[in-house]
Amino acid sequence: MTPDRREFLTLAALAAATAAATAAGAPAAAATPAPATPDLRPGAGSGVHWDKAPCRFCGTGCTVQVGTEGGKVVAIAGDTAAEVNKGLLCVKGYHVGLALYGADRLTTPLLRRGDKQVPISWDEAIRIIADRVMLDPASFAVYGSGQWTIPEGYAANKFVKGGLGHNHIDPNARLCMASAVTGYLATYGVDEPAGCFDDLDRADVIVLWGNNPAEMHPVLFSRIVDRRGRGEKVTIIDIGTRRTRSTAQADHFLQFKPNTDLAIANGIAHLLLANGTWNKDFVAKHCAFRAPQDGELNGRASSLEEYTRSLAMYTPDYVERISGVPARDLRMLASLFGNHTLRITSLWCMGMNQHTRGTAINCLVHGVHLLSGHFGRPGDAPTSLTGQPSACGTVREVGTLAHALPGGGNVTKEKHRTLAEKIWNLPADRILAKPGHHAVEMWRRFSTPVAKGGDIQTVWSMVTNPAQTLPNLNELVAPSRKDPNKFLIVSDVYPTATTRIADLVLPSALWVEKNGMFGNSERRTQQWFKQVNPPGQARDDCWQILAVARELHRRGLAGMSDKDGRFLFHYADAAGKPIPVWDWERYYDVNVDELLFNEYRAFSTMKHKNLAPYREYVKARGLRWPVVEQADGTWKETRWRFTEGEDSFVGAGKGHDFYHSTTEDGRAQIWFHPYEPPPESPDAEYPFWLCTGRVLEHWHSGTLTGRIPPLQRAMPQAYVEMNRADAGRLGITNGELVRLTSRRGQLDVPVWIDGRGSPPAGSLFVPFFDERLLINLLTLDAYDPFSKQPDYKKCAVRVSRVAT
Repeated sequence: MTPDRREFLTLAALAAATAAATAAGAPAAAATPAPATPDLRPGAGSGVHWDKAPCRFCGTGCTVQVGTEGGKVVAIAGDTAAEVNKGLLCVKGYHVGLALYGADRLTTPLLRRGDKQVPISWDEAIRIIADRVMLDPASFAVYGSGQWTIPEGYAANKFVKGGLGHNHIDPNARLCMASAVTGYLATYGVDEPAGCFDDLDRADVIVLWGNNPAEMHPVLFSRIVDRRGRGEKVTIIDIGTRRTRSTAQADHFLQFKPNTDLAIANGIAHLLLANGTWNKDFVAKHCAFRAPQDGELNGRASSLEEYTRSLAMYTPDYVERISGVPARDLRMLASLFGNHTLRITSLWCMGMNQHTRGTAINCLVHGVHLLSGHFGRPGDAPTSLTGQPSACGTVREVGTLAHALPGGGNVTKEKHRTLAEKIWNLPADRILAKPGHHAVEMWRRFSTPVAKGGDIQTVWSMVTNPAQTLPNLNELVAPSRKDPNKFLIVSDVYPTATTRIADLVLPSALWVEKNGMFGNSERRTQQWFKQVNPPGQARDDCWQILAVARELHRRGLAGMSDKDGRFLFHYADAAGKPIPVWDWERYYDVNVDELLFNEYRAFSTMKHKNLAPYREYVKARGLRWPVVEQADGTWKETRWRFTEGEDSFVGAGKGHDFYHSTTEDGRAQIWFHPYEPPPESPDAEYPFWLCTGRVLEHWHSGTLTGRIPPLQRAMPQAYVEMNRADAGRLGITNGELVRLTSRRGQLDVPVWIDGRGSPPAGSLFVPFFDERLLINLLTLDAYDPFSKQPDYKKCAVRVSRVAT
């Protein structure tokens, strides 16, 4: 380890140990020094058994070595054999084992009777869920998660779309990466990044588009800053609305006004054309132009001439007036993209995705890379990152979105429905062509009386905490709890804001208490085995779905039988005898994950997302799809898609081939989308911008990290970051309790001035991990018209002092 890297990690670990760390001089990422690499040789060690698993937290997909002894996880180490993290973990990763052992684990099913939740048996819980389905299958919805394992999500998708015969299933990932999906689809005709994490080791320039990987993806950020310790030059450009820990490591910080990132991207493209520095050869061979039309995702054909005319107004001076980014900085950025000798990787996450123009800005950043030719070489890539461990593998690939089918399919396309009906052995037309309700609409319908169009009467929420994480909670969640016709089922591992208001709570197994598979942000599919037992009566989410499906089959619900009359989840052993995957006492007699995954594999070739057999993942630290079998029987993963020599589906001599092009000619689309103002901006009544997000120590709603003592001590509660000048003008002091009020709600929260981040005047930041301080009472539920992803990053609020 280089001295700079050692100092970086040591300082970062110290910063994670105190909530009073300041942004000035703070390290870029936080991680603790790795424990000694475990000796994994058979028989080595002191009785501790080591096995692999991907980390339970973000979408980086770090491989963890899990040490177990006496039926408990007793040690965690970074896996030195893993390409993603190379033995390193962040501060959350090193403590991930403690997530299993909070004192308040849910251990028995609970049913609401009056004002209390009382213990019941699993048999009764399964019957109650089946009763709710039988009441009206069309009104029963499933709200899932990017934390579902791949087999769990696949089972839920088949249960709803193949069994219930509708498409009312959507995940919490709708709230975090749906705009990335629509951006990839509109540009390349198929979802997910073409590049991979290897680009971080090769890029000359890293552009951060509204994200903070030093805290949100610290292991990936360490791969970038570590290169400087080896004497390599890597330029980091941070484009953001507030200074963060990532800014501390950046060579350039381009601060922009909220929602104006579209103007910046258009300004770069304008300069590439005006200066003649766009890559004419790459564009001529591999690209076409596209423009919006009639609210359709794929828009209409355009031309270079029309594209140039559309961009003409986005001069550096005009973009500066709109965005606040100095014209000289825009020219600097455009000059880098215009330099074809450099390798440039763009990274983004929630800043671009949680955006009412999220699809548009995603398309524009892809377009900058395509127009400049910074695509397809190692280090040249536009790459979105994800916040959940399997938002890619379980949501985007398995297709647990309301419009999707496994393998990149879409319920609106007959050939995709026909394929699913064939693989699932269903009668023709079982799968409905109409997409289900997306997340915001699902919860709005659930919180609307049936007589007024509230057609969702039951929601089964699994592995997520919507009563804390949905926007505009007063409208999307609270009304359902006053309606006796609405029934909320929650599968989770700890008490949460959602379990506390639920009608039925199911205790779930967590992480290495069950078998599992995840898919990370670079298309890497990862596998692990169960290593310890869950506490009490907690059971796998996958089993819960299969058990309910079997009870419905027993009751004669037609959708729970295939076209031959067998159970929808029929699997047979070598002798042809049905395997009782619904029977908990025999659930681990076979590997149900393997059965489900190998069935799911049949979908993966449709969009060239080819997956290897399950057993190949047992042997590996993950494989990046498409994974293609070679002549010698080995399986080859793909680092760079659409690139000759790397992607097995690109023919010789083509260089690049966007083989799922929306124009069916092998070309990627360079889009124009205009800048438009946000749906809500500060005014005299609500003069501040509010942005929400995460912090290093906590993950999402804090359900797991809040039970990890070192992390909870390091960041015990949420706060509002406030600019010092604004605080002085209002007479507010550091630590003072203030009231934030939006058009939707209000919240009292302490102020942190000159804290970890530094917002500009007129801007505030509040993290959403603290269930005692529900910032989503204030947030806006307006969403992108294509992705249906809501905007958590900007709404208008006012600040007032709280009388004491």
